[in-house]
Parts: sequence; C-alpha cells; structure tokens
Amino acid sequence: MKNKAIGVFDSGIGGLTVYKALKEQLPAEKVIYLGDTARLPYGSKSAETIIKFSDGNALFLLTKNVKIIVVACNSSSSYAVPYLQDKFDIPVLGVIEPGAEAAVKHSKSKIGVIGTSATIKSGAYEKTIVEKKPGVKVISRDCPLFVPLVEEGWIDHKVTKLVVEEYLLPLKEQGIDTLVLGCTHYPVLKGVIAEVMGPGIELVDSAVTTAVKVRSILKSLGWLSGAQDGGEDEFYVTDFPDRFKRVGEIFLNKKIGKVTTATFYTVSLPQA
Repeated sequence: MKNKAIGVFDSGIGGLTVYKALKEQLPAEKVIYLGDTARLPYGSKSAETIIKFSDGNALFLLTKNVKIIVVACNSSSSYAVPYLQDKFDIPVLGVIEPGAEAAVKHSKSKIGVIGTSATIKSGAYEKTIVEKKPGVKVISRDCPLFVPLVEEGWIDHKVTKLVVEEYLLPLKEQGIDTLVLGCTHYPVLKGVIAEVMGPGIELVDSAVTTAVKVRSILKSLGWLSGAQDGGEDEFYVTDFPDRFKRVGEIFLNKKIGKVTTATFYTVSLPQA
C-alpha cells in the first residue's frame, strides 16, 4: 500500500487547492487527480445526482489502484462520503469534517459558512460544527457566482470584489469571527475575501486541514510512502483538458504536465 497513490476527485478545478495542500504535507506521495469538468458544477445538482457522479469518480480512481480517496468537492463531501465509505474498503475522506474541526478551534462565538447551494442546503457544516461545539451560532450563505468567477480566472477582477462584497458584507455585519470557505474554489479568492472581511475574521481553508488528516490516516495505517519521490502525478478530466490546464496553473502557480481526458460510465445506484 505504501507505493500506491493518493486519489483525489472534484467536480472540476477547485480540488486543486486540496491537491496543493497534499503536496505540501506529503511531497513524497504520488497523487492522481480527477476533475469531472464535463458535469460541473455539482453545487446546483440534487443529492441523488451528486452521489451518483461521486460513485463514478471513485470507481475511476480505484481503477488507478489508489490507497485512499480524498473527496475534494464540498458538495460531494456533504452527500456522498458516507455512501462511499460504506461501499469501498479503502479510506474515503471528505473536506467537511476537517473544515469544521478547524472552525471550532478558531471561533469564540459565531461562525460563518459559505459554499455552493447544494453544500449549504445539506446543512453538513452546521451539523458537524454544532456537534463539535454545542451552543456556537452558525450563519450560512450560498455564493453561487464564486465558482464561475474562479473558473473564468477572474481572481483579481473588479467584478469579483463587488460580488464578494455583495455576498459577504451581511455576514460581517452579523458579527462572525470565523468564516469557513466551504468550497474548494473559494481559497483561490482568499485575498479578496480577506480584504473585504478585514483582519478580525479568521478564514478557514479546509484544504489544509484535510491534507493534515490524510497524513494522519496514512501514518496510522503504516501506508506513508517510503520513497524519496512517489513519481509523476497524474491529472484526468472528463472534458476541456486545455482549459483545466490553463486555469489549474493559476490555482497552483506552476506548470501542470499532461492532462488526460478520462472516459468512464457512471453506474446506477440501487433503488431505495
């Protein structure tokens, strides 16, 4: 198992924030990344559809013989992780739990959570945060325009700042002391979000805490790579490889090698 790769999937490009954090925590590990760019965004899909897409993504990564699956997508983490954990024999980790843990560590009284419509509708962050810190107040807000702004590469655009202000100033006015960036795209906008929210509000990036958790799981199982270099990472998408490469290099601030178009069939889930 030590020599197998870490598998990561996301609805598109946003999961590269998790990939980047994993490489910082575990530089010797090989990572295989799948972005389901043909079917994004997941944030506007139903729970059943998100689970179905996530199942197909996980099955694809298993064909690459990975030792752990990291669900980088917050929408998939909200709905699909328990299903995947029950179905597969290898560890499956989402980003909700690590993000919630970091939020309650930083917050004294009031936590803001932003995410896609599906993530906010699921209530997954609120439930997990309150379980870890009963009595804390959680204020949630969906920010559906953030993902297309990031996918377009409008990181420092004046329109982006206006949109951030429109979504987030009401949360600031309600007195939050911590803000969970509940979508893997959002850390790319961390600069403008921090500017709008001000220095008194802690920003929680679940990508970093997820990477730390992955390291802990692999270490406890004795599955950390013993190699100096795990080999060249692999990137797969279901559509638009050139666009993924272009925007992905903005995410990572470095060149991405070959991006391969993955083809696979999504399995149908059994009827309840």
